[in-house]
Amino acid sequence: MRRGDLGDADCGIAQALGVLGDWWTFLIVRDIAGGTTRFDALQRELGVSRRALTERLAALVGHGVLRRRPYSQHPPRYDYLLTPKGEGLLPVLVALQDWGTRHLMGDGELTATADASSAEARRTHELLGWRLPDVLLPGSDGRAVPPADADGWSVLYFFPGAYAPDSGGYPPGWAEIPGARGCTLESTTYAGRHADFRAAGAEVRGISTQRPDQLADFVAYARLPFPLLSDQDGRLGAGLLLPTFRAGGVERFKRLTLLVGPGAVIRAVQFPVTDPAGSVDEMLDLVRRHAGAAPAVPARTD
Repeated sequence: MRRGDLGDADCGIAQALGVLGDWWTFLIVRDIAGGTTRFDALQRELGVSRRALTERLAALVGHGVLRRRPYSQHPPRYDYLLTPKGEGLLPVLVALQDWGTRHLMGDGELTATADASSAEARRTHELLGWRLPDVLLPGSDGRAVPPADADGWSVLYFFPGAYAPDSGGYPPGWAEIPGARGCTLESTTYAGRHADFRAAGAEVRGISTQRPDQLADFVAYARLPFPLLSDQDGRLGAGLLLPTFRAGGVERFKRLTLLVGPGAVIRAVQFPVTDPAGSVDEMLDLVRRHAGAAPAVPARTD
């Protein structure tokens, strides 16, 4: 059967597989979402042949999933970037990552945390030295901003979900999911130490997959002195392949924290975070050791 014969005109799954039915194609989209946008870098990362990569990139451009942006005239060279149509695939990548981690690499348990020796933890700590994807996230005030200060230091704490009382936001069984509870405690602890982080040279931002209006309600309730950002479309989560779990029909971040330095380069990783309040003091110590010092880890370049 040819890929073109897969089509069932009334089935969105069949139509999508006509474009994405090759596993290399998913990995190409994954790496481009993470900031690897040039042909040679993609080939190096994936280990795919030049012919196979050329064919798949051309197909993705032809289907409107990617667009080409020239960066060299002689010889002609291009960055491959996701179109809005391509960005619509990011929640699919996040869901695949969650399913593979839970059911193929794990025991199938629903959890908002991980074992420190797990493959998921090792992969997350390999983010050290990566640059954040070039994305804008809507904040609780409605403005879209970069997740980190490109010229300074930022603490980004990712949390499963925090809601104002009586908002009805928490899904059934939330308290029984290991690692899910503690988001309010973590946020208010960061709020209480906010002046210390600023004095050490870092800004604090919280990030979840909640809607901006839900985050705005929580910011007002908890009186947070820093913004919360929404990655409800999965742009940052898919770009970094951050650990997630699914609850209440929503992909949610497992609790982790990144220290991001100048150039939007990740300089420290906290994962798993098993003590939401204690991790704040640990991160403050990391900020004091890193901020103002020469970078200890070279930035990943593609």
